[in-house]
Amino acid sequence: MSLHPTLQPYADAWSHSIEAISELVQPLPEADWNRRTPCPGWSVRDVVSHVIGLDSEMYGDPRPIHTLPRDLFHVTNDHQRYMEMQVDVRRHHTAPEMTSELELMIIRRNRQLRNENRDPGATVRGPLGTELTLEESMRRHAFAVWAHEQDLRAALGHPGNLDSPGAHVARDVLLAELPRVVAELAQAPRSSAVVIDVHGPVEFLRTIRVDIQGRGTLETAPALGPAAALSLDWETYVRLACGRVTAEAVKDRVKTEGDLDLAAAILRYFAVTP
Repeated sequence: MSLHPTLQPYADAWSHSIEAISELVQPLPEADWNRRTPCPGWSVRDVVSHVIGLDSEMYGDPRPIHTLPRDLFHVTNDHQRYMEMQVDVRRHHTAPEMTSELELMIIRRNRQLRNENRDPGATVRGPLGTELTLEESMRRHAFAVWAHEQDLRAALGHPGNLDSPGAHVARDVLLAELPRVVAELAQAPRSSAVVIDVHGPVEFLRTIRVDIQGRGTLETAPALGPAAALSLDWETYVRLACGRVTAEAVKDRVKTEGDLDLAAAILRYFAVTP
């Protein structure tokens, strides 16, 4: 293996999730490809198309030349239009076409990863012409593929892998967004702290401290007398943070203490994926 040790966990997480997706969809009859998923406007076929498209671009394939229909209600911004392109070009593909393309992409990407010898800090192209490091690109990709595995599991009624390698990558990606959510979006008071306590297959307790300048930082040390505290299970945390459910829909699964207005504001801005 020539893959840098820093990148190996992300490659492993991707491999675990993409193989799980393949196992989920291989036996599906044609009708099940049209099942709705928690992703707004997307069916099982659409989510798999999106995953294929993501890996196609990671591989270096050119993006499809395609004009989107104007009646896609769930597409409202440039990022969504960018992501929808790979989905819409496959909307009429059959189940065998989808599974064949997915299998071929897995083979190609595995070969690419075996031969990957770039430094984690190497600059690569991201969505909409952005640039990011190879490490960040692989980290985001491992997270995205795991999150979409969970979308497919929800749609097909096959829960699982909530504690897989991809789940731990997802935890770190989502936790990194908490200081912005608490300090900037929810506007927690300066010189205060908020505690997030998550239980279930992936467990953690984190404190977001807001300094006198209003900047948020993430800490593992618990806070005494936090301004607000939220306790919820890991699956609910993921669904909220990925924008798959509203806070109102899962209010019975989230326990809040302290400043309830602040807790409500945090939950209002909890979704951090585009």
